[in-house]
Parts: sequence; C-alpha cells; structure tokens
Amino acid sequence: AMPQQPRGTTMRRLLRCRPDGSFTIVQFTDTHFGNGEAEDDRTAALMERVLDLEQPDLVVFTGDVIGGRHGTRNARAAWAHAAAPLVARDLRWCAVFGNHDDECDASRAELLALQRQIPGCLTRPGPARVSGTGNYCLRLQSSSGRDPAALLCFLDANSYAETAVGGYGWVRGDQIRWLSRTLESRPAGVPALVFLHIPLPEYNEVWQQGHCLGEKNEPVCCPRLNTGLFAALHLAGNVRGVFAGHDHLNDYEGTLHAIHLCYGRATGFNNYGREDFLHGARVIRLDEAAPDFTTWLRLDDGSRIDRPAA
Repeated sequence: AMPQQPRGTTMRRLLRCRPDGSFTIVQFTDTHFGNGEAEDDRTAALMERVLDLEQPDLVVFTGDVIGGRHGTRNARAAWAHAAAPLVARDLRWCAVFGNHDDECDASRAELLALQRQIPGCLTRPGPARVSGTGNYCLRLQSSSGRDPAALLCFLDANSYAETAVGGYGWVRGDQIRWLSRTLESRPAGVPALVFLHIPLPEYNEVWQQGHCLGEKNEPVCCPRLNTGLFAALHLAGNVRGVFAGHDHLNDYEGTLHAIHLCYGRATGFNNYGREDFLHGARVIRLDEAAPDFTTWLRLDDGSRIDRPAA
C-alpha cells in the first residue's frame, strides 16, 4: 500500500479510480455565494448533504460559484464559504468560470489565484496565449495507475458577447483549437468529459429532437453564435459527455451524435429559482471497465433522481 500523502503534495493531485474501478464526480453549479446571507448557509448545507451521501472523488463547480443576487462584495470570503464543505472533507475540487464570478472586487485571474490558495484545488490557469482563464485538462488514471482512464476537460465559456449580436459569451476559436489538439494527443480510446458554464447551442437541438430526460423550464441561454465547439468535440471522437450550468431551471440530459449533453442541477439559493424545482447537484460515475458513464441527480431533500421523467 502506498503511504498516505500529506495534503497539497504532487501525489494528492493525481486523480485515480478507486480499487473497484469507479470514480465519482459531483457537479455543483450556480452556487452563487454572496455575502454570507441565510441563502448561502442553505447552499452550503445542501452541498454538505450531497457530499456525505455521495462520497465523491472529485467536485467540479461549473461556474457562477460566487455572485449572489445582491452581488458579492468580498470574493475571498465568498470563496471560503463555497469551499468550506470540501476542505472539511479533504476533497479535491476544481472550477470553471461563469458570467457572474468576476462581477465583484476581483478579476478572473485574481479569483483563480485565490482558489489555488484553498486546499484541494486542482483548477489551473491554462495556456497564457489561449483566450479565457482556466482552460485545462485533468487526467484520470486507472485503478492500477498504469493507464489513463479518462480525460476531464474544463473551459472558460467567457461571459458576454464581444460583438453586436449580444447575449452570452462563446468558446472562442483559439480555445477550440487548443482543446482539439489536447484531445488528439490523448491515447487512443480514452474517453473525455467536458465541463463549462454556458450551454452549447446544441442543447437546444438535443431537446428539440426529443428523448431527453429531465426538465426544461426556461429557454436555453446559449450564445447566439455557434463557434463550432460541438463539431470539434464530435470529430475528436470519444468525447462522452458535456456538462453545463447557467440555466437554473433546466436539468435535462440527452444524446446528440453520440455525445451526452447534460445540465447540472442548480445548487445555490442566493439567486433565482423555483419553489417546486428543488436545488441539488448532478453526480457522474465513471467506471474504468465501462465505455460510458452513469449520472443521476441528488436533491436538497436527500432524494436521488435516476431518470427524471422525460
């Protein structure tokens, strides 16, 4: 048996499947921590409940971690609140940016530096010459540690449109080229998962073709331009899933051209929601022996939704 490594060492950064071949990811999205309001405490309590029930190997925040309904005045305090449930459980975690995170007293670069001071953080700045902040990949090793089991990819979806088309931001061409090169360089057959904040335009397409599982209670707030990210993922081959947030009242999942497009389940109480649509988290279970992943939702009341009604 390998000796237990102290927190923060290189060994701690390696992601590896459990001896049974499984690896569990909890996706929290749109936690919207603000200024320590009562809603922030409810969000942290939900996170604790989910973490205790699911015992994940990795936690991923898909954007809008901070930016409560009244804004966030102190990014460091808000991030400390958001990470506290993870730090208390000695969990590894990482994040991508949403459109509200840097609407506070800190830039994306400052927020990323701040994250990296928190124990367990695996978020990386990414290549300096590529648009956005926090485009990076994490390799998941098999239980034996010999083979790569999966590649986990994280993208900065940017915030708002840079041109007169308006609306939300898009993943830019240089980011897509970087990701395509990264996916090409992985060993043949290794599956990849992609995490970002703003859903791709294809989330509309997958809903319209039918057969989605879950709920769509608001429009898909994707960018108005399609920069070809989905096409690049399809052509790369073996990209199994894309996980987004942003739209708090959507939680559906569906498969388009062999890629599973999934919404998280909005986690944070300190922003818009609906009484009859419980806050929660998406759980993703990888198995090194299986070609695909399984996924379910864990809700604030502790219940588990395995296949939401279509």
